[in-house]
Amino acid sequence: MRVFITGGTGFVGTNLTNRLVQQGHEVTVLTRAIHKEVALPTGASFLEGDPTREGNWQQSVAEHEVIINLAGASIFRRWTRNAKAAIRDSRILTTRNLVRALSAREGKDTHFFSTSAVGYYGFHGDEELDESSPPGDDFLASLCKEWESEALEADRLGVDVVLCRFGIVLGQKGGALEKILAPFRWYLGSPLGSGRQWFSWIHEQDLINIYLFLINRKGISGPLNFTAPCPVRNRDLTRILGEVLDKPTFMPSVPGFMLKLSMGEFGAVLLKGQKVTPKRLSDAAFQFEFPDIRGALQNILIRR
Repeated sequence: MRVFITGGTGFVGTNLTNRLVQQGHEVTVLTRAIHKEVALPTGASFLEGDPTREGNWQQSVAEHEVIINLAGASIFRRWTRNAKAAIRDSRILTTRNLVRALSAREGKDTHFFSTSAVGYYGFHGDEELDESSPPGDDFLASLCKEWESEALEADRLGVDVVLCRFGIVLGQKGGALEKILAPFRWYLGSPLGSGRQWFSWIHEQDLINIYLFLINRKGISGPLNFTAPCPVRNRDLTRILGEVLDKPTFMPSVPGFMLKLSMGEFGAVLLKGQKVTPKRLSDAAFQFEFPDIRGALQNILIRR
């Protein structure tokens, strides 16, 4: 199949592009600027364009059967007014422009995978959340609702829209794990706040396998939780990571007020979390290679 990817030069996109090419798919990666020193595998090519702006790049979308939208500014920073605007615009404008481009494929068999996040659900303590759970009302939840609403505009074109609600992606070269590991290198690994908050995660390999699983399947659309079936509490993540690294975790918890002082509103997000499960993927008989956090961390850190 011909696959069009936005955000294809990022942590997830790079790995996904490589796997798609290995599977025999042709991949077009949209990028704001083509750099000669950045190479793609044979079977993949760059297309220059800014996804937040309409442009000639949209004409290429109609030549692809599969569209994967991974674009979006990082949320892992202090949420100033400008940061929130960048986080929102990078997602909403890109999705809106992709849907407009998809109008040229009306009536054709098309899969549109639009990234969202488990932040959609807001914060529910120990309540287990699946795809039928209602949305929250904080900044991330409101952003995800708006983001998904833009993507679902493609429904009227006959496009199969999958809303990919990512958990925290753990991988070997980048992503959240780099930030989580930093204090452990200095023997400072410790839980955040109470440590009771849930951490919904997924191994990068399973995340990519989900895309490969869905691309050739019809009848699966709407929201899907891209999370491992076994979420963990923050304190258990800390303990298991310390054991895998053979690093002690005797330090006291990072006080919640310190996180809020240093990270602002985003710090509050780190102190709450969600307990999310991939019910629809399990119902579809998708098999996770890394369902538990210990096995996932061992695989990633040993390969590092």
